[in-house]
Amino acid sequence: MTTAKAIRRGLATYVTYRSYFLDSSSKRMMSTWWRRVEPAPKDPILGVTEAFLADRHPHKVNVGVGAYRNDDGRSVVLECVREAERVISGNTNMEYLPMGGNQTFVEETLKLAYGDESEYISNNKIAAVQTLSGTGACYLFAKFQRRFQSNSRVYIPIPTWSNHHNIWRDAQVPQRSFHYYHAESRGLDFPSLMDDIKNAPSGSFFMLHACAHNPTGVDPSEEQWREISYLFKIKNHFAFFDMAYQGFASGNTEKDAEAIRIFLKDGHLIACAQSYAKNMGLYGQRVGCLSILCENELQALAVKSQLQQIAGSMYGNPPLHGSLIVSIILTNPDLKKLWLKEVKGMADRIIDMRIALRENLENLGSSISWEHITNQIGMFCFSGMTPEQVDQLTDRYHIYMTRNGRISMAGVTTGNVRYIAEAIHKVTRS
Repeated sequence: MTTAKAIRRGLATYVTYRSYFLDSSSKRMMSTWWRRVEPAPKDPILGVTEAFLADRHPHKVNVGVGAYRNDDGRSVVLECVREAERVISGNTNMEYLPMGGNQTFVEETLKLAYGDESEYISNNKIAAVQTLSGTGACYLFAKFQRRFQSNSRVYIPIPTWSNHHNIWRDAQVPQRSFHYYHAESRGLDFPSLMDDIKNAPSGSFFMLHACAHNPTGVDPSEEQWREISYLFKIKNHFAFFDMAYQGFASGNTEKDAEAIRIFLKDGHLIACAQSYAKNMGLYGQRVGCLSILCENELQALAVKSQLQQIAGSMYGNPPLHGSLIVSIILTNPDLKKLWLKEVKGMADRIIDMRIALRENLENLGSSISWEHITNQIGMFCFSGMTPEQVDQLTDRYHIYMTRNGRISMAGVTTGNVRYIAEAIHKVTRS
C-alpha cells in the first residue's frame, strides 16, 4: 500500500470514528439540554380569551380582555390615528430611531404627564426614553433599579396587574406588598395602605398606579393622594407611577395625571411609565415612554445614557411607526383636539356602561350593594364575585372573565348589559 493510500484510508477511518463519537456525544448532550424545562403557566387573561374563542354559543360574552370595544363589541381605530397614518404614508423612511427613541414623541409625552409648562421639562431635569409600551417602561425601570439600587426592594399593591410581579422578579428586584384594596367595601383600604407606607424602611421604592387601578378600578381621592405624598416625603420613599390609562379613566388627561402633579408639587423625584395602548388604541404598536425626574440636567443626562445602554442590550432601538403616529397627533392642534374628544368618548362609554350595569342589577332586586360598580373608574370593575361564581357565569351563561371577578367594562354593551346583569344576579343571590 502506498503512503498516499494509507494516509487516505487513515483519514477516512478517523473521520468515521470521529463522526460516530461526536454524533453520539452530541445526541446525548442534546437530549439533556432542555429536559428540565417545564411548561410556563398560562397567562390568565389569554386563557380566558382562548376559552371564549373556542365556545360556539351564540350569546357568549367576553369581559376578560383589557382592550377597548365600541358599543357593537368591535375593536376601534381612532379617527385621529387614521389621519396621522395618512400624513405618514409615503413621507418617511424606515431608518433606525436613536436608542432613546423619537425625540418629538418623548417631549410631547412628557408634557402629558408633567404638564405643558413644566419647569422640569424646560430645565432638562427629566431623563426619558421611548419604550416598548408601558410593559417595556416598567421593565426598563426595574432593570435600572436593580443596577443602581442593588440593595433596594419594590413594594407592589395587593392586588395589581399580574405582570408587575413578573417584571420585577425577572429583573431580580426583591418584592414586598402593601395593602390597597378592601374586599368588604370594594374600595380603598386607606388606613392599611398608610400603615404599610409608614412601616416600610425609609427610602423604599413603591410601585403606584397613577389612575384607573388595574384590576380594581379603585383610585385614592385627591385628598388621599396628598396624604400619601406627604408620608412619602417624611419617609423619603421613591414613587414609580405606572400610568397606562391617562385620559381613559375620567376622560380628562389633566385630571388623570393628578397624582403625579401632587407629587411634583411636593418636591418628589419620581419615575413614570406611560403607554398609548389604551388611550390611543395603539395596542399592537407598543408605544410607551419611561421618564425619571432628576436633581439637575447633568444627572438627567447620566441617567438617560444608562437607560439607553440597558435598552440597547434588550432590543437595540424602539419601533418607528407608532411613535410617529403619536408625534403627529400631539403636535397637530386639530388632531390633538380630535384625540382628546375621542378618548373622552371612550371613557364616557365605559362610565355609561357602569351606570347601566348597576341599574340593571338593582332593578332585578339584588340584595347586594352594587355601588362599587359606579364608584370605581377606568376599564375594569372589581365585581367582588368569587372564583366559583365566575365559573358558574362561564359554565351556565357563557360569560368569560378572569376568576378574580374582574370585569372589563369595555366588553359590556347596550346589547348585552341586561343579559350580563341577569346572569350575575342569578349566580350571586343566596
